Amino acid sequence: MIADNKLFYYRIFDDKEKLNYLKSSLSHEQLEKWLREYEGSHQKYVNPEFIEFLSMHDPEAEIIEISDISY
Repeated sequence: MIADNKLFYYRIFDDKEKLNYLKSSLSHEQLEKWLREYEGSHQKYVNPEFIEFLSMHDPEAEIIEISDISY
C-alpha cells in the first residue's frame, strides 16, 4: 500500500519582513494551530525559529530557497 505523502507549500513572512517559502506535510488548518502555539510563546517571529519549532511536529517542514533563473 502506498502512503499518501502529500506536501504543501506556503509563503510566510516574519517580523523582519523576510519572505520565505515553507514545505510541510501539514494542512493549512494544522499549520495554523502550531503557528498560534508558537506565537503564544514568542515575542518576535523569525521564520527559521518557527520552522525549527514546527519540525518537532512535522519532520517534513523546511524552508525552501527560491532563486531566479533567466534565459
